[in-house]
Amino acid sequence: MPELPEVTTIVNQLKESLVGKTISGIDVRLAKSFIGQKEQVLGSKILDIRRRAKMIIIKLDNDKNLVVHLKMTGQLIYGESRNEKAESRKSEETLITFPDPIPFAGTTLPGKTTHVVFTFNDGSKLFFNDMRQFGWVRVATEDELRIMNYELGIEALSPEFTPEYLAKICENWGRPIKLLLLEQKKIAGIGNIYANEALWYAGISPMKRGRELTNNQVTQLHKSIKEVLEMGIKYHGSSAGDEAYVDAFGKAGEMQNHTVVYQKAGSDCLRCHHKIVRSTIGGRGTFFCPKCQS
Repeated sequence: MPELPEVTTIVNQLKESLVGKTISGIDVRLAKSFIGQKEQVLGSKILDIRRRAKMIIIKLDNDKNLVVHLKMTGQLIYGESRNEKAESRKSEETLITFPDPIPFAGTTLPGKTTHVVFTFNDGSKLFFNDMRQFGWVRVATEDELRIMNYELGIEALSPEFTPEYLAKICENWGRPIKLLLLEQKKIAGIGNIYANEALWYAGISPMKRGRELTNNQVTQLHKSIKEVLEMGIKYHGSSAGDEAYVDAFGKAGEMQNHTVVYQKAGSDCLRCHHKIVRSTIGGRGTFFCPKCQS
C-alpha cells in the first residue's frame, strides 16, 4: 500500500500538472471505485492538491473535493493526449501510451485495471487504476473532510509529532510497537515498509511492547521515523517486488534500492551481519534482525 512518501510524491507531481485545469469529463468504468455523483465535480477547476495520511485530496472551486485512497494496488497516472485512437473501439476513445509498462495496466491507458478516467480542458487525462479494486475516488464536501480529518492522528512529518507525543502514546500501548506505528488514528502516514525500516534504524524489535520502550528508545525511534520517511520522499517512494506503486507519470520509485530490512529476509544485517528474518505481526509481513533489534 502506498504510504506517506509514495502519496507525497504523487501529490507533488499532480500539483504541478493539474492545478488550474478544469474537469471536462469523467468516465466511471467500475461503479464501486467512484463514490458520489459525477455532476458534482464536472466543470469545476482544480485549486490545490494535498495529502492527508495516505489519501490524496484534490480541492475544487465549488466547495467540493475529490479524495483518492489507493489502498493496496491503486495508481493515479497523469498523461497528456497524443491523439492516439483505439481503432477497434466504437467510442473512438483517446488512448495515451507511456514509455514504460505500468504494473498490472500495460503501456497504454486506459487499460484493463483502469476504473475511472478524468479528462481536463486541455485534453490531458488522469487515470485511476486498481488491480485489486480496494481503492476509491470519493466526492467530499468540506464538512466531510473535517470529519475524515478528525478520525486521523497527527501527521508523522508534522511539527506536532514530537518525541513527547510518541512517548505519550507508547505509555499505555501493551501490544507490539510496530502495530502502534501502523495505527493511523495515532500517527498518520506510516505503513508497513517504513515501520520496518524505522524500527531497524532505531534498533528496536517490532515485537517489543510500546510501554516497554525506554526514553532513549522513544527518542531514537522518533528520529528514525522522520529519517526514513524523508528518505522515501527523496527517492520518490518504494516500488518493491510485490508492490504496484508507480508515481504520477507511471515511473517506479527507487526507495526499494535503499531499504535495509523490508523484504530482505535471509540477507545479512548491515549492522551486525546476522540474518534478517521474516515474521508476521497483525497479519503484516515483518522484517527485522533478531540480534541487534531488542
